[in-house]
Amino acid sequence: MLVLSRQRDETIMIGDEIEISIVDIRGDKVRLGINAPTRIAVHRKEVYDAIKRENTDAARLGSTDLDTLAQTIKPGPARRGERTPNLITTNAAATLPTTRVSPPSELTGTSSSSKDTA
Repeated sequence: MLVLSRQRDETIMIGDEIEISIVDIRGDKVRLGINAPTRIAVHRKEVYDAIKRENTDAARLGSTDLDTLAQTIKPGPARRGERTPNLITTNAAATLPTTRVSPPSELTGTSSSSKDTA
């Protein structure tokens, strides 16, 4: 562990991106200012430990949890053997009207309107 002495308004750098400043000293309490990129989580140790414990507990699934989850989730139509009909069948798609779109006149080099010159 590195131990450093700092006074108020002095700073410690961790790498190139994390800056820790001594903001205030009152009795046995030191106030720190921490400037770090948002991608780096900064927590008090007790909060960090609580988050870690909650994540570990959430990652553990018991057999009762799986049974409850299985009863909560209903299978979709494909799993029940039911299939929803296609809205457009192959024969219906063949009878749909089609529209031919002409390219703009700028692309073809022709003009459908005359321009006035003043």
